[in-house]
Amino acid sequence: MITVTKPVLPPLEKYVEYLKRIWASRWLTNDGELVQLLQKEMERYLRVGNLALVANGTLALHLALRACHLKGEVITTPFTFAATTNVILWEGLAPVFVDIDSETFNIDPEEVERKITEKTSAILAVHVYGNPCYVEQLQEIASRHALKLIYDAAHAFDVEYKNEPLLSYGDISTLSFHATKVFTTIEGGAIVCKDEKKLEEIKLLRNHGIKSEEQVVIPGTNAKMNEFQAAMGLCDLEMIKSKIQQRKRLYEHYKQKLSRHVQFQKIIATKYNYAYMPVCFEDAEKRDRAYSELVRNEIKPRKYFFPLTTSFDYFKKASIAKPGNLKRAFDISSRVLCLPLYPDLEIENVDRIVGIIKGVI
Repeated sequence: MITVTKPVLPPLEKYVEYLKRIWASRWLTNDGELVQLLQKEMERYLRVGNLALVANGTLALHLALRACHLKGEVITTPFTFAATTNVILWEGLAPVFVDIDSETFNIDPEEVERKITEKTSAILAVHVYGNPCYVEQLQEIASRHALKLIYDAAHAFDVEYKNEPLLSYGDISTLSFHATKVFTTIEGGAIVCKDEKKLEEIKLLRNHGIKSEEQVVIPGTNAKMNEFQAAMGLCDLEMIKSKIQQRKRLYEHYKQKLSRHVQFQKIIATKYNYAYMPVCFEDAEKRDRAYSELVRNEIKPRKYFFPLTTSFDYFKKASIAKPGNLKRAFDISSRVLCLPLYPDLEIENVDRIVGIIKGVI
């Protein structure tokens, strides 16, 4: 089975080198030496400061929202993974959904502006498939209305916009290092803050609010990354440049072969990570036909993101949520398919996937 993504693991002996350090120190968690090392290496590699590592990307979102002390409504996109919407509900906030741009697949700033009310406290935007949002317009809107601007940058590891790290935009950005991501710590994630004081609050939140052995100063949770995750991250960081180059080669091959048959996402990054290979078919019927034929041939693409998060039954029962007019989001969701893309996918298999698609559309 060829799956939509597949992690590249480091040489086992390399990971074992880090395991030996863990065995020697017996420091398994609680801001261990490998977590501290990974944090420093990532700040250097990503060219950012104020970075905190956490156990997973969903917890990163939780802590970001909690640290911003939000109330009322949060404007967001329905074209995303369920976690983005779920954390808003878990934090007792009301998600207000706006439509997306039909070319970049990201939240439309003009629609954001229209949905702002006296209850709005933040914008939670998503860099979908790692493609930058219209960050300048969103920042102008957020600043003018005194709103927090939070980015779900789960897919956006090592992405740049106008030659600046994408993670430097907004008040807070969150990353996911899940096994399906470009960079992985098996599970894991990170938070990047503009405000150093906010970072200190997030560090308290991720460790039960503990300030010292005898002081717990805020109600926190357990969101710490452990040493085994950090070890995998340190290994993966050594491979990341070559992995992204391999992804780029496959991505461009897909585009060359399918350019006359499907719609591609408009990428506005100046440096991209090729996290996913989304294509949009002419209509839902052709998308579903291609999906079924690929699966029949033991190739497993994914309909990311279908259905929209607003379409789930449990979500419809959440009376505080406001779906709004989402015509473009529904359209893209009904036609999109993410094709297999991972560093060691053979080019011959890309050609086979392309041939199957052409054969059914």
